Amino acid sequence: MIVVFECKYLKELYETGKSVDKKYRFQPEIVRKYRRCIDILFDASGIEALYKINSLNYEILKGEKAGISSIRVNKQYRIEFIVTDNGVEPVVTVCSILELSNHYK
Repeated sequence: MIVVFECKYLKELYETGKSVDKKYRFQPEIVRKYRRCIDILFDASGIEALYKINSLNYEILKGEKAGISSIRVNKQYRIEFIVTDNGVEPVVTVCSILELSNHYK
């Protein structure tokens, strides 16, 4: 799949393991797992492949976040992204790293 980062800090976290913006600092373990998840997105042959990896807990969100998909980094964080089709292969636009509230636990 093709992976595109919507925000600069998401690309920085993937490429260098840290963000220049102090607002987007995460613990090293979270960054390591985030990078692993992005690598899986790059290597996946299609969205169907994400369903087969149980640890990702891939889901298509509903309600006010309809049209957005997510995978879990760990029990506390998830990566939200939008999937589009360019006719050749799926394009994944990584939107955010979201910290889950107690509502989801």
